[in-house]
Amino acid sequence: MDPDAVKSTLQNLAFGNVMAAAARNYQKEIIAEGKAPATSAADQEVDLDDLMDDPELEKLHADRIAALKREAEKREALKRQGHGEYREITEGDFLGEVTGSEKAICHFYHREFYRCKIMDKHLKTLALKHVDTKFMKLDAENAPFFVTKLGVKTLPCVIIFRKGVAVDRLIGFIDMGGKDDFSTRALEVVLIKKGIISEKKEEDEDDDYLEGGRRTVRSSVNHDSDSD
Repeated sequence: MDPDAVKSTLQNLAFGNVMAAAARNYQKEIIAEGKAPATSAADQEVDLDDLMDDPELEKLHADRIAALKREAEKREALKRQGHGEYREITEGDFLGEVTGSEKAICHFYHREFYRCKIMDKHLKTLALKHVDTKFMKLDAENAPFFVTKLGVKTLPCVIIFRKGVAVDRLIGFIDMGGKDDFSTRALEVVLIKKGIISEKKEEDEDDDYLEGGRRTVRSSVNHDSDSD
């Protein structure tokens, strides 16, 4: 398959999704402002082609593209700092790594400890999802200075850093109920509560569909609910 053709197709799909989302937002706005009647019992259908030249929709589209671009640039900058992956560092790297990011997590581990391997598995998964936070691990045997300095006595020990300052820690599996079979989600919730990562919202389901060659956007209006 031609790589350029695949890339072009993906770009077109992304553009269509952005425009559809912008159309949904625009429709909600004009209903809220009383510019269009709202139905409570049936779905509304709006012809996307009729909205393509609307200046307000174009502005929504431009704003959405700009926001996506800023977010992509931010993610790339963080990845250059070591975010977005679970990396092993050395004692010599430690200070530069924890002070080089606003939010960082470092797992002090032992290579032969089974529980450290369990913690590794969960942290590796979370590192891919929570790019805003740097995830690292450090072999405690090879980092005696910082083990002593930070008072690491029990492994696994996950220390949370904000702007290079240790602000909290997880000792063993106490915060996850003390059992080995805790889920990645259980660890994620603990770290969210400690403020080092943020809850990730699920992407909205794609409401776009093709029917008879026409592009339409379907939205349901429910006056009894505040949810989108």
